[in-house]
Amino acid sequence: MPVVGIIGNEHLINDQYAIHGGGRMISEAVAHVVGAQPLIVPSDPSLVHMEKLKATCDGFLFTGGRPNVHPEEYGEAPTEAHGAFDRARDGLALPLIRDCVASGQPILAICRGFQELNVAMGGSLYPEIRDLPGRMNHRMPPDGTIEEKFALRHDVSVSEGGPFHRIFGASVVKTNSLHGQGIKTTGDRIVVDGYAPDGTEEAIYVDGAPGFALGVQWHPEYKAGEDLVSRALFEAFGLAVRAWAAGERPKRLRSV
Repeated sequence: MPVVGIIGNEHLINDQYAIHGGGRMISEAVAHVVGAQPLIVPSDPSLVHMEKLKATCDGFLFTGGRPNVHPEEYGEAPTEAHGAFDRARDGLALPLIRDCVASGQPILAICRGFQELNVAMGGSLYPEIRDLPGRMNHRMPPDGTIEEKFALRHDVSVSEGGPFHRIFGASVVKTNSLHGQGIKTTGDRIVVDGYAPDGTEEAIYVDGAPGFALGVQWHPEYKAGEDLVSRALFEAFGLAVRAWAAGERPKRLRSV
């Protein structure tokens, strides 16, 4: 069985005790839809030997999380609108993404991970897209049940013949929406392949990457085994992960 490293987040229990963790829905999606062994990776580069980590895992999933990528990573000063940060995760996730893009090791980036993928490739972010003219509020509803918070909220239109179109078998899909930030400028070789009706970037891939290197702004882990869009995305990631585990490697490596 292949192994998927899940890059999670640091949390405090009782405001004192720090833990590294990832959401249960993500682990369930990896185990039951990707068909891999989920492995939570401490989100701190001082605790991880990068080469051993890459040798242990057959692919990586970069999750969402409340902390945002620090704006210094894309040359801007932090403001109150940027929210909370996790510099340790920045220090692990951004170089790991660049390494995987270069080698072709499969990666799937979700929500904050989507933003990390763009920043890792040299892009920047808006701190609060709901404040932009013509944009909707993409944030998670503050109240309600899990079902209400993760409910499908808007369409995403993807490019005809693009990688997401091939995965979904459709040019328009319905997704949930639980994010505050969004892409300001795209990174080098980042291709926006899907948009919300208000023009917000929702699906990206790395042009010329030798392996699977895709990101989505929504949360496909919710009911990943039931929702057809989510299942298709995780199954496509699973094919790439199993190929890597079987020893298949890209014929052409391209540096970041």
